[in-house]
Amino acid sequence: MTEKNGKNEKNGGTERYEVVVVGGGAAGLSAALVLGRARRRTLVVDAGEPRNAPAAHMHGFLSRDGMPPAEFLAVGREEIARYGVTLVRDRVVDAVRDADGEFEVTLAEGRAVHARRLVVATGLRDELPALPGVAERFGRDVLHCPYCHGWEVRDRAFGVLASTPMSVHQALMVSQWSKDVTLFLHTVAEEELTDEDLRRLAAAGVAVVPGEVAGLVVDDDRLTGVRLADGTVHDRSVLFVAPRAVPNVGLFERLGATLHETPFGTYPEIDERGLTSVPGLWAAGNASGFAEQVVNAASRGYRAGATINGELLMTDLDAALGV
Repeated sequence: MTEKNGKNEKNGGTERYEVVVVGGGAAGLSAALVLGRARRRTLVVDAGEPRNAPAAHMHGFLSRDGMPPAEFLAVGREEIARYGVTLVRDRVVDAVRDADGEFEVTLAEGRAVHARRLVVATGLRDELPALPGVAERFGRDVLHCPYCHGWEVRDRAFGVLASTPMSVHQALMVSQWSKDVTLFLHTVAEEELTDEDLRRLAAAGVAVVPGEVAGLVVDDDRLTGVRLADGTVHDRSVLFVAPRAVPNVGLFERLGATLHETPFGTYPEIDERGLTSVPGLWAAGNASGFAEQVVNAASRGYRAGATINGELLMTDLDAALGV
């Protein structure tokens, strides 16, 4: 093994790190911050595709409430740089475990790096309903999370676009922020709603409108209504939708991690620390579950980083003792 440009190298120039973090969002940066402060040689590979990019602000993160997501990430990158963490703009296209149980990681631009431990924080992407206008207005007045945006649109006329019978739950939840809520059944048949669903909707004051939605009505760059296929227009200024979660689990699949199906997508099986079924392979943020808000993702990353540092320490001490 040789030293070059401050980084260990082996195997014909492959850069060696103690930890490679795949994904530079809240989870990945949080893990990297902990590892950098623990003096671990750490690389973050960031493709630059954060899930919350359409949002103008993020909320619910104590001391950072209302901060633009791009600003939050910029601050995070500055912080990890203080502790010697390297960040590259690239994409991991492959990873394999070697005979020592460590990882050979290949980047899209051809760079190859070696990692003793691998943290995958690649998140997920939101697959929006195929309805004209939804994608263009997502994160503005087409929303999905009342905890993220409910306060900012409180007391307006809400619509909820049903995609499955589970959309009843979303309609009930958003009624906490407005008493003017209409559930558009869209592709859900009325008979798919249970008696309990109907009783709860009535108790919450949620109106139920059957019939397929054809599109949105937008005036002066503001949502003003929801148009049904029969031409009827219902005045609404906010529309909540339920995107289909598509987790980015390609690396977990390549490395043979055990996955499990949930109503919100396929995710790796992990323990309470984020360790997958593959030794040395960790999941954090929305790569580990659907409901990780920014603050939760940062917490997951922190826990993974701290646990990995302790594990590496004990592994090296045991090796020194010949255990």
